Formats: sequence, structure tokens, C-alpha cells
Amino acid sequence: MPLSPGRNTATFFGLLAILLWGTVVGLIRSVSEHFGAIGGAALIYTVGSAFLVCLLGFPTLRSFPRPYLIVGSVLFVAYEICLSLSLGFALDRSQAIELGIVNYLWPCLTVLFAIVMNGQRANAWVVPGILLSVCGIVWVVGGSSLSWERTLTNISSNPLSYGLALGGAIIWAVYCNVTKRYAQGKNGVALFFTLTATALWAKYFISAEPPLVFTAAATLELCVTGGAMAAGYALWNVGILRGNLTLLATASYFTPVLSTFFAAVWLATHLTASFWQGVAMVTAGSLLCWAATKSKAAQGG
Repeated sequence: MPLSPGRNTATFFGLLAILLWGTVVGLIRSVSEHFGAIGGAALIYTVGSAFLVCLLGFPTLRSFPRPYLIVGSVLFVAYEICLSLSLGFALDRSQAIELGIVNYLWPCLTVLFAIVMNGQRANAWVVPGILLSVCGIVWVVGGSSLSWERTLTNISSNPLSYGLALGGAIIWAVYCNVTKRYAQGKNGVALFFTLTATALWAKYFISAEPPLVFTAAATLELCVTGGAMAAGYALWNVGILRGNLTLLATASYFTPVLSTFFAAVWLATHLTASFWQGVAMVTAGSLLCWAATKSKAAQGG
């Protein structure tokens, strides 16, 4: 993005990116209802790719570290496919919102993998942070209880979607750590979006998917979704390069709350108080994990 904003403006761009990402779950699910799970996802990433190339330009691949280019692209594409299809294959809108929360297990997993893969130092608070997030997921999926039996029963109703959501969380956590180690400041998101769209179109054409039917409302929603995802990535890139990283990192951990609120409104879905309790547990657990890596104790101070 050919912008050189000041620190405050860049921080604002980063916060705006978080708000845009908070719309993704509701928008993806809505588009999938118009065009189907696979066709809708393919269209979203096609539109997103076009927006990203316009905003960021297409990257010069020769300048990218090869490990990041290869491993990063595979992980990014796998994650985006897992996320979009898990929401598209959800049995109903309420389940799609549940799956969005399962996906937000990735912040805690990112910290866990950072300790294992990158030698990240963390204090003992990382353990209750991870446990709290996992309990929050169980609370949401199990229906206001910490019953593993009820959670497994609900998962068995649609194992594909829940498996994709959990797999996506794991993959994104690995991607974050691979990017930190190998990217060397490069941003391949325009390339990665294009590869994701290509993979989804390949899946669409070899599957028994219904034909795509475009209406004015569906097309507008598709453009908004692709634009929101693309703008989120583009603005986040500006924010992390020039903005207040501490503020942005803290704010990003509230994305599950924003995502759930927007999805509930956009999809006209009533969520119970117990569901929100689970969302709060996931958010608090993520914040604990992040704080465990930032404290003086974790840094040996």
C-alpha cells in the first residue's frame, strides 16, 4: 500500500482492520447461503485477490525467502479453505457462529507453538490461559456446560465443519510462527489469496456443485465480503509496520467478541447468555496467553 501514515493514523488503520476481520464470519456464512459453500468461498477469494492486487500490488516472488514462499503459501491456503468451508458447511447459522469461536482457539495455540517452535519465553500464566480458552470452546459447543459428552455429541452432528474449524485454528497458529521466523518482513497475502481462489475453483469444478446464480443483493454482499477481507489484511499490514503494536495486539484479542456480535446481528441469530460467557472465556484465555509472553517474568527480568 503506497501510504506512509504517521503512527496514530497507522494505529487507526490497524484497529479498522480488526473491525473488518470481525465481520468475516457473518459475511462468509451469508455469501455461502447464496452461492454454496465451495462456490461462495471461491468467489470471495477471487474478489479479495482483485482488491489486494489493487491495494498492495502483486509481490515480486524472487524477493521472498523460499521457506516462507513455499511453507507459508501452503499453510495460508489451507487455513483459508478450512475457515471458509467450515462456515459454509455449517448446518445452520447458529452453528456457523459456534464454528467461528472454535476458530478463535488460534491465539492460544500460536503462543503454545511459539514456545515449542521459536523458543518464546512465557511464564506459568500460559497454562491457565490455554485451559480457559479450551473451556470456553467446550462451554460454547457443549451448550452452557463443561460436559465433554455433550460437546462430543454436538460435534458428531457435523464433524466435517468442526474438524475444519479446529484444523484451521491449528494451521493458522503454525502459519503465524512460520511467518515470524522466515518472512523477513515480506507480505505475500496477495499471492496467497490468489492461490486460495485457484484451489477453491479447482474444488468447485470437480465437485457436484450447483451452478452459481447471481442476484443484485448477493453480488453486492459478495463484493463487500471480499473487500472487507482484503482491506483488513492491507490495513493490518500498515498498522503493524508503523502503528502502536502493543495497542493493536491487545485489541486483536477481542476479535471473537466483535465477530460474534456482528455475526449475530448480520445473520439475525439470537445467542444465549451462556454463549456469550463462553466467548468471554475464550477471549480472556487468549489475553492471559499473550500477557504470559510479555511479562517481565517471561523475559527473565
